Amino acid sequence: MSAADLDRFIAEEQLPESFRRTAELVCEPLAARAQRRRIDRKRCAVIGLCGAQGSGKTTVAKYAQLLLQDRGMRAVALSLDDFYLTHDARQRLAREVHPLLATRGPPGTHDVAMAAAAIDQLRAKGKVALPRFDKATDTRTPRGTWETLASPVDVILLEGWCVGAVSQGEAALAIPVNDLERDEDPKGIWRHYVNDQLDGPYKALFARLHDLVLLEAPSFDVVAGWRAEQEAKLRAKGQGGMDEAQVARFVSYYERLTRWILAEMPGRADWVITLDTERNPYA
Repeated sequence: MSAADLDRFIAEEQLPESFRRTAELVCEPLAARAQRRRIDRKRCAVIGLCGAQGSGKTTVAKYAQLLLQDRGMRAVALSLDDFYLTHDARQRLAREVHPLLATRGPPGTHDVAMAAAAIDQLRAKGKVALPRFDKATDTRTPRGTWETLASPVDVILLEGWCVGAVSQGEAALAIPVNDLERDEDPKGIWRHYVNDQLDGPYKALFARLHDLVLLEAPSFDVVAGWRAEQEAKLRAKGQGGMDEAQVARFVSYYERLTRWILAEMPGRADWVITLDTERNPYA
């Protein structure tokens, strides 16, 4: 892609000039890596991109997709967020399992079967309708609004905050990591359910990955600030958006697994991209 194409992308996505460094050090190598995987496999390659909330994984995946398409590859970027369970489905979980499951985010709040089916369909000949989740209304958009793609594709970039995550040991679940767990999950029912989901349906979904890439945040401490920036952009666009107090509570749902990912995943990910507090990659 040309410099003008990158200029246009930065303008359209309202990105800082520092994204040029991310494009060079992250997006271009990611696209090259995905292309090599496709060539080596002689069939569709599925690349997982994990990163804490606000780490820039959606933007990275989107630009890498454009780079791949510019090279003649049929590439699609999927967000795990688009496979959240509907609002009504999560309300049922909240009644039947634990009230904290009403809030989207942790494992157990996605339609994993739908995500797995979408990946499988994208690797086979035919047409695939890809769901979209509207965070402003907290539910899936009507099916008529979904994008339909011809398949098979060459590369699937699956991005999400817990993509590739694995379950924790039983002992780790016994101690609450924050006030949310201590006050609203005193018996550990919610966190055990989330952990069991990771060890079951999510494990099967992530087994489809051929490469796992981690955008490594410097610590969990930066996540609330990153998320607050995202929400401010949504409010500026008239698309809802949480205030700082709401963000602080929301990221509490993500704290346990984010800390676990940052501790555990760097040792087994295929590529770890270390970020500074401004989301810029280290050379």
